[in-house]
Amino acid sequence: MNEWWRSAVIYQIYPRSFQDTTGNGIGDLPGITRRLDHVASLGVDAIWLSPFFTSPQKDMGYDISDHCGVDPLFGTLEDFDALVTRAHDLGLKVTIDQVPSHTSDQHAWFEESRQSKDNPKADWYVWADAHPDGTPPNNWLSVFGGPAWTWEPRRRQYYLHSFLSTQPQMNFHNPEVPQAILDAMRFWLDRGVDGFRLDSINYPFHDVELRDNPPLPEASEDDWANPYNVQIHVYDKTRPETVGFLQQVRALLDEYEGRTSVGEVGEGRGAGKIMGEYTKGGNRLHMAYSFEMLGPVFTAEHFRRCVEGFFRDAPDGWPCWAFSNHDVIRHATRFADPGADTDALARQCIALLLSFEGAVCIYQGEECGQTETELTYDEIVDPPGLKFWPDYKGRDGCRTPMVWDKDAAHGGFTTGTPWLPVKPAQAARAVELQDDAEDSVLDYYRGILGWRKGAAPLLRGTTEFHDIDEPILAFTRADGDDALTCVFNLSPEDVALKLDCETSLTGPARNAGLGEDQLELGPNGFAWLTGRVECARLD
Repeated sequence: MNEWWRSAVIYQIYPRSFQDTTGNGIGDLPGITRRLDHVASLGVDAIWLSPFFTSPQKDMGYDISDHCGVDPLFGTLEDFDALVTRAHDLGLKVTIDQVPSHTSDQHAWFEESRQSKDNPKADWYVWADAHPDGTPPNNWLSVFGGPAWTWEPRRRQYYLHSFLSTQPQMNFHNPEVPQAILDAMRFWLDRGVDGFRLDSINYPFHDVELRDNPPLPEASEDDWANPYNVQIHVYDKTRPETVGFLQQVRALLDEYEGRTSVGEVGEGRGAGKIMGEYTKGGNRLHMAYSFEMLGPVFTAEHFRRCVEGFFRDAPDGWPCWAFSNHDVIRHATRFADPGADTDALARQCIALLLSFEGAVCIYQGEECGQTETELTYDEIVDPPGLKFWPDYKGRDGCRTPMVWDKDAAHGGFTTGTPWLPVKPAQAARAVELQDDAEDSVLDYYRGILGWRKGAAPLLRGTTEFHDIDEPILAFTRADGDDALTCVFNLSPEDVALKLDCETSLTGPARNAGLGEDQLELGPNGFAWLTGRVECARLD
């Protein structure tokens, strides 16, 4: 059985921000193909492409109007085929986004559905009558603000949308709908893709009774920045029927050799249980990831709870861990204390991710220690950023273009005007500056990714956490008798640890010193120790 995905490191590419070859300021598929040598040089196993499908781009491609087409902004189907061929030549698997829960309101399916209550696509989306007073059918809210319902005068009904009003929700209770999504997936499988990242995979199904969501008890002031956060979303998503669709997805993928799936669980609280539910056994998703590690918490207790909780709830499931993606503040900024050495933090974070049991996803620019871009309101294009500014500044700060050349206009991303600006703080971390620089963040990424490929405990070992106080996170990964003890100082202060047995340092440890029976870790220091080693704080 080809289970390459279990220890895979997947590199996420956000197409519109990777490399522009036409001068229109938007990255494209030929640009990705041009830069694949850089991606392969890191030592990753696969790429994940965010949406490049035909779309009006109201939500940067997550509003699809043709599931089997390439948007002209990004190129052609032939450009996609060339990308896949080049990636495979370089030994890279290719995974792509799929967005099953909703489409664009410009999709042909919705254009037909909205015309009447009795056309062939009438029941392909979630429609509901108004209350007698004209108000929406229930209290469900959009993630992007306001009610999750928009009135359609042609049908005299509301339609559901969990995100923008231009992203109508599909009705997965109609069996024709999941079949249409599966048919689209088969189209891309037949073109050679190696897997899918399934967007917001706990959203497709809704409660057919349209019951109101209950309020979140004791919602915090931060929760109230967006009222969506003050509901318990028991009826508008994460419905039990979702598992049946995941089984259909798995059955499709099992028809092809070595294909995989990773589901995005759009949750913070309680996401681990959902990840477990969606990946357990051999007939659901191969992997899942959530927003639990994409938030601001950077503590040993938090990381231990995430990892231990997953394997407790789904001992036969599989996680994919990530610290950054296109939806959250970059972790080199998000996890950093004021005045922190963000390069040291970037090295520690990749070491930590690669030590966790599971697959790993890294986001473009991470390998250079890229930080969040500070944008002004007039530079923002992300809809929720525009709506909730300044409490929430949107996702544009992590989506600014990849910086290749420090001295080239716009960092070598485009010869035109980029869709988001390249600023000096980002240009200072250009690939060109780090490519041949010993001890750069990029150099460290390449070194640790290469080392991990030969570290069997990190590829196949199970995890046992050690009981030790903050800010130390310590755990052993063991593959039979082959074991590594992973120790991380998640603080900017020096820490000393007493060890219970003889051991030695291995791997690309940083800011770590080993004595006869003592391990010293400097700020954001970390080490891998051979064997099973118990540690105790020396205060």
